[in-house]
Amino acid sequence: MRMLDRSPANAVPDPGELEQDLIALIEESRERSSEDPFRNPVLAVTLAITRRFDREEIDDDDLDGLFTRLRAQSLIARAERLRGYVGLDRDTQTSADNTMPARLVAAIPKGTGDFETFRDLVGRTGFAVVFTAHPTFGMPKAVAALIAEATSQDSEAARLPLLEKAAALSTRPDAKISLDDEFEQACLAANHGRTALDSFNAALLDAARARWPDRWTELVPKPFAIASWVGCDTDGRTDIGWWDTLRYRLESKRMQLDRVMRHLPDVPATNVVRELTQGALAAVNRQLAVAPRLGTKPTLEAVHRFSLALIIERERAQTDSGPILAGLAGAIGGVESDEDRRAIALLRSGIATHGLSNALPHFRLNASQIHNAVRRVIDLDGEPTDAAHRRSHLATIHALLNDVQPVAVDFGALAAERASAARLMMTIAQILKHVDGTHPVRFLIAETETGYTLLAALWLARHYGISDKVEITPLFETASALEQGIRVLDDALRNPHWRAYLKRIGRLTVQFGYSDSGRYVGQLAASFWIERLRLRITDLMTQNGLSGIELAIFDTHGESIGRGAHPTSLRDRLAYLAPEDSRHKNRKAGIKVRLESSFQGSDGYLMFGTQALARSTVERIAEHVFAFDTADDDSFADYVLSDAPGADETDDPIYGEADFAAEFFTVARQDMEALVDDPGYAALLGTFGPSLLDRTGSRPVARQTDSGGPSMITHPRQMRAIPNNAILHQLGYLANSLHGLGRAASRAPDLFRDMRRDSVRFSRAFRLAQHASAVGDLDVLRAYIDTLDPAMWLERARRTQRDDRRDELLVIATALDRLRLAPDLRRLFGRLTSDWLSLQSAAPDLGKMSVRLTMLHALRLALIHRIWFLAVHIPGFRPQSGITREQLIERFLRLDIDGCLAMLDEIFPITPDPTLGLNFGEPAGPRDVGTYESEHKTIFGPIRQSFARVRELSGMIQHEVGAFG
Repeated sequence: MRMLDRSPANAVPDPGELEQDLIALIEESRERSSEDPFRNPVLAVTLAITRRFDREEIDDDDLDGLFTRLRAQSLIARAERLRGYVGLDRDTQTSADNTMPARLVAAIPKGTGDFETFRDLVGRTGFAVVFTAHPTFGMPKAVAALIAEATSQDSEAARLPLLEKAAALSTRPDAKISLDDEFEQACLAANHGRTALDSFNAALLDAARARWPDRWTELVPKPFAIASWVGCDTDGRTDIGWWDTLRYRLESKRMQLDRVMRHLPDVPATNVVRELTQGALAAVNRQLAVAPRLGTKPTLEAVHRFSLALIIERERAQTDSGPILAGLAGAIGGVESDEDRRAIALLRSGIATHGLSNALPHFRLNASQIHNAVRRVIDLDGEPTDAAHRRSHLATIHALLNDVQPVAVDFGALAAERASAARLMMTIAQILKHVDGTHPVRFLIAETETGYTLLAALWLARHYGISDKVEITPLFETASALEQGIRVLDDALRNPHWRAYLKRIGRLTVQFGYSDSGRYVGQLAASFWIERLRLRITDLMTQNGLSGIELAIFDTHGESIGRGAHPTSLRDRLAYLAPEDSRHKNRKAGIKVRLESSFQGSDGYLMFGTQALARSTVERIAEHVFAFDTADDDSFADYVLSDAPGADETDDPIYGEADFAAEFFTVARQDMEALVDDPGYAALLGTFGPSLLDRTGSRPVARQTDSGGPSMITHPRQMRAIPNNAILHQLGYLANSLHGLGRAASRAPDLFRDMRRDSVRFSRAFRLAQHASAVGDLDVLRAYIDTLDPAMWLERARRTQRDDRRDELLVIATALDRLRLAPDLRRLFGRLTSDWLSLQSAAPDLGKMSVRLTMLHALRLALIHRIWFLAVHIPGFRPQSGITREQLIERFLRLDIDGCLAMLDEIFPITPDPTLGLNFGEPAGPRDVGTYESEHKTIFGPIRQSFARVRELSGMIQHEVGAFG
């Protein structure tokens, strides 16, 4: 393998030449490995880079320059993908007459009742954008803002300077991400979203005014809504106080009132609305002035002061949008210009949709929290999820619902409440009472696996007097929940209290999760099981005479393919989540559907990162929502749902081959479930995978062991879905989007190929696997696995010509042998390879990892090896806090670098003993008078610097793959 000549006469003049040299190394290594099946091309390049480090042919300055160049390339590619994903180029070339609002008006046949038809079409919310958080803020705010701004520029020349500015910054997430930071970023995206909705509604009103000049002011368009659960999601969290949630809702209210004040025409007809809004805004500001800050444990006096502000200012602050809406309705007829009428009409639409909130709230908690809250009034043995106790729990909760009476809720009782579900329900009651009671709020329940959970939540809501203002929503995400979901709903629907509740509230809401389901059964299989449940829910509603109520479906997913986000376009993403067949079935049954979809963290918020991006995103949503409602008129014939030639989404063959679909996805699921239970899979994810990732959110970090290091997981269930998926990205093989598909395809290869060609639904789903293949490579994964194999290090020790390097290699091999990872990892690699070979045979057109992404992995592996070589030179020391030098080296092998360096700073201080020279009144005892500047300079400092670069490369890999987690 050729080497870079770094003699003075041939010094590398710029990072571009170094990059090209590394690319040539990879291409040459790949070519040679095709002739030598025992050669790993990635490890070979890693070894070549390591040798250049040793000979100082690549130094720190070279790496800094190279990293800036590689960051720029990753960001340029990402901005181009984002631009295409939301369809920005298409929108810049679309005339006003051809936008969705104008086409919607044109799609309404002229005749009696045409205005009413249009009013009903746009007057019901058909889609909600939900901003979710979780630890998915994988890039700095500054970088995200520059990517969004650059993407929004029409010319490449305008984009490049912004992306170069971003490339000069680190890819690593902001050092400390608080819930306030997440809320701020969600609000920025929500504000852009609200502005985009206003633009869409304004275009609707303009088109309607041209067709119905005498009636357009009657319209209150609200086709889309903005929602958020940031600050309201308490599933698995104890660090969000009820006062935090109340403060966030007040902040959202203030933004809504600010919006009214900014856009309300300054004319006499709006004086009533202006006075109401000004008074409300001043009152809300006074309430916020005494709200406890995030992260504080407020005193009882502070809680009392905040409570009194909410109560005293309640009337002035307005707790229902009715008075402002009435004032706007009166004002619209009292202004003279159409411009002012439109401005008032837009404010009316925004408030009619969102009430007194900038974004509608979604509250979330876990089913076990519901069960614990109700357990104090139910004297039953066993768990409600246990089939042996199912009937007794359902009967008992029914009896409780027969007799439940609402109780008063005050802030004192809220402050004293200890049960998290009861506390959250009381918090909602106080928000509805003192902040905004315009609309029912969403109450999401994670891990719902029994109808008892829904009935228990209903009992809590009735107990606190808010059952008509809470939309109780089961989350179906786990494998068992997807299997049992229909029985969960059926058990609830058999209860007359639940049926009466649904009819009163007018909506059945369900939530589907693609994150946990994807990691346990595989992403494509999860999509199939979720769609099957969607279809069965439609049947269940029809059988129970509920076709007259609305069905709201909230699809919750991340921004990566492993967690349910389609990679090719926003159109495909929306159609992947809400397949055509299930939507047609709902229309045929007469069930109105409200679709909702999550946009999560830095990656999801990018689609609302500027007003231009938000407008294009809303335009794609509009195409998705309205294309089917007007299909009979062929008004959207150019809305192509598949790029497969001749494919017809209205007659998709995948539904005609029910046996193939069921068997294909069942096999894929079985193989993925077997992989999850494989000890090697846990070892792959848990050994040093978590340490490749920075902390990316406010949620508390993972548990630690008694010895201070990261805990070694024995099963993926001990790890959250987001790091699980992010680690697969970082290790170069997206198993949860690929594994099992090979064996599934090999059972009927001809039919598999036919479905890829002819089925819109199947080909769209398989494009996730195609993307996973393009950012994955078994050679890369094997390089990481071999890095954890002592045999590889012993083989290097056997062949090296350097005595000092041989000693280093032997220490590493011995430490790795103590971890006992290699046998399980080798078996795992065999399992993955076998299935991949079957998939490659059935789909030989699958892509492979780019040279640039391969280079990032090889560079990072070389840096990891460099860290290990340095770590074995740590001087000996007496056990500290029960940790020996050998254990510390094992922690270095697992890349617990921050923890190890913190301990080494204590063991080997760089500053002199501060007690030296002080007279303590007695003869001086022995002291360690030396410092360890040399160790810090030659070992600890270089380790710290190399690890920072390891994490920097993780950020670049994130951009290449397309998302964090």
